[in-house]
Amino acid sequence: MGALLASDGGWQRVAAGEEGERHIDVGAADLAPVVPHPNKIICLGLNYATHIKEMGRDTPRYPTLFAKYEGALVGARDPITLPMVSDSVDWEAELAFVMGRTARHVPRESALDFVAGYTVTNDVTVREYQRRTREFLAGKTFEATTPLGPELVTADEFGGAEPDLEIRCEVDGEVMQRSRTSDLLFGVRDIVAYVSAIITLVPGDVILTGTPGGVGDGRSPKVYLRHGQHLRTVVEGLGETLNVCVAERQA
Repeated sequence: MGALLASDGGWQRVAAGEEGERHIDVGAADLAPVVPHPNKIICLGLNYATHIKEMGRDTPRYPTLFAKYEGALVGARDPITLPMVSDSVDWEAELAFVMGRTARHVPRESALDFVAGYTVTNDVTVREYQRRTREFLAGKTFEATTPLGPELVTADEFGGAEPDLEIRCEVDGEVMQRSRTSDLLFGVRDIVAYVSAIITLVPGDVILTGTPGGVGDGRSPKVYLRHGQHLRTVVEGLGETLNVCVAERQA
């Protein structure tokens, strides 16, 4: 997918169905992360009011940015690794979007023109590592923790507007998070404009938009993921990721 998006506009023809391989039974496919090797994975924290409140944070004036590395990504139905160094691994259902054009200093008004499409992700977080410093990265990029997929739904499906979709997270069938993507504090336009002022975004870059309230760390008592549990992340119209949590073993 990353190579396709970088193909000088050719991906639009493929998405329109004029060319390219078709997979009739996507449910039977062994899916990689929707973009297996993105140049960048940029994430937002503290981007839903409900999550800001449950984590006891102040409402940010500017987007809170951190990054992941591609080793964190898994496919929509791959196992999620629970790191052996942690017993506080948490779920964070998120809408992700993927860049379709090179973007630098993009005005907010035209920002959506640079988005190829949208997909589902879960920013699975190792809470004690996240808290060791003021920077989030250490808790966010453990290997094989972040499902991304199953498909990339092109931006034209939303008629040039930002998607207003239900987002939901379930653990063993119990709903833990439910919100709408329209409740984002900083929307897709804001994110593209802000980030492209800092760094050039290129086709295939993945951006995670943040999670709503309902994470395990915000509960009393706190609740975390355990070996054998099934983590389901659903975004209306974009599909779902369904991943079993597997404890990491000593090599």
